[in-house]
Amino acid sequence: MTAGTPPSPSPTRSLTTSYIVFMIVAAAAPLSAMVGTVPLAFAIGTAEGVPAAFAFAGVILVCFSVGYAISARRTGGSGGFYASIADGLGRPTAVGGGWTAIVSYNCATIGLVGALGYFTSLVLSDHGVHLSWEWSCAVGLVLVAVLGYRDIAISARVLAVLMLAEIGILAALDVAVLVRHGVHALPGTSFSWHTATGPGVGISLMFAFVSFIGFESAALYGKEAKTPGRSVPRATYIAAVLIASFYALTSWEAVGAIGSGRVRETAGKQLGDLFFNLGDEYLGPTGSTVLQIMLCSSLFAATLALHSAANRYAQVLADDGLLPRFLGRLHPKHSSPHLASVVQVVVCAAAVVAFAIGGLDPYANMTTSMLGLGTLGIVFLQALAALSTVALRRKGVRLGWWQGTVMPLLAFAGLAATVYLVVGNFDVLTGATGGVVAQLPWLIPLMAVLGVLWTLRLRSVDAERYRALATAHVAPSTGDADADAPAPTPATVSETA
Repeated sequence: MTAGTPPSPSPTRSLTTSYIVFMIVAAAAPLSAMVGTVPLAFAIGTAEGVPAAFAFAGVILVCFSVGYAISARRTGGSGGFYASIADGLGRPTAVGGGWTAIVSYNCATIGLVGALGYFTSLVLSDHGVHLSWEWSCAVGLVLVAVLGYRDIAISARVLAVLMLAEIGILAALDVAVLVRHGVHALPGTSFSWHTATGPGVGISLMFAFVSFIGFESAALYGKEAKTPGRSVPRATYIAAVLIASFYALTSWEAVGAIGSGRVRETAGKQLGDLFFNLGDEYLGPTGSTVLQIMLCSSLFAATLALHSAANRYAQVLADDGLLPRFLGRLHPKHSSPHLASVVQVVVCAAAVVAFAIGGLDPYANMTTSMLGLGTLGIVFLQALAALSTVALRRKGVRLGWWQGTVMPLLAFAGLAATVYLVVGNFDVLTGATGGVVAQLPWLIPLMAVLGVLWTLRLRSVDAERYRALATAHVAPSTGDADADAPAPTPATVSETA
């Protein structure tokens, strides 16, 4: 903050654990994942083995959550990846991670805006209302702008309603399948070693991890949580288990509804219509219509959730002078990063205009490329955050071996493998086989390296400003992970989650 600038109001601590869970689950967009991701994993992945891939991804992300919970307690439950990486790996790596997070969350949000406009236009057309995808995007962005400008509690309540409706319709489909098929709705072959590790296992695991994107965003709301030290870690655990269980069960029952031997063929023919056809068969035409409507609301909820997460990253980095300072200002009444919200909406609108002028498809081009890039960046940051927990030991932080080493290393191994899979299969994820889109993954390491180099230069030219980076989030007892830092004071972290 520059001299003479009036201090921003403190954020309103209005978020409970349940509201944070709703925001995390909204970012993951369960219905969108089922409709858009699972059929593709069925068709080109392990088919019947896809539920096992979701279960495995859930286990790895629970391991990740253990280390991330340590970070949330030490950093006050705010700052997201920027704070977590700073705590264990030092300021240069944290700045690289922060800049990567800004790019990743904004790209993911742009991708979701494209999907929202595309599917909303299709659903409306099916019911006799013709609205172009561009105008559908515009309406969605206006709603996001209004809610993003206001108190975060309002967005949390909206997301809570949308999530309950979204999960409710999928739960109704699950129950209908169980009632009709009984135990045969849950075929054991899905979790057999031969099926789960069969041809296409890399594709299945990639899509499984991709479907969890945004679940780690609890650590961005610590300043707005009533009890951040307790609610942020708890919300992260609950979201990881809830999303994994939901994905694994629903995809498992889809296998049972289709028939184990017919999954790959059926999914390959129907793709995005697969779950709508299941809804029509098991819930009737009304159920299928509700699924269509809920898909649009799911995409809106995911867009709003990632928009809120991107704003919080902009606020944190602006407060540390890593982005223009005005992005960190809070609204005097709503205590929201309202200017960051406005800028983020303008960026999304500019992307919609650019893709529309270029005559590009909102889903095949805009959604796949932007969401694919955002996904890669977020998984990369998750891997760094897991490694950061392990690095706390060299700073004198006393942690149990399971909590502070084994589980974070398992998470790092799984997430690093996912980064490899996403990069290696980026053409599958985005539908592009060459050109500019194929080169997009290079943007992630580029942003990370630029952040590190910028911070190392800052350390040499302005040591005082360098030392001020991340001080609002890194636990006071830890000092810094840099070689020139003073010896840290040992800190103890509770063994219990």
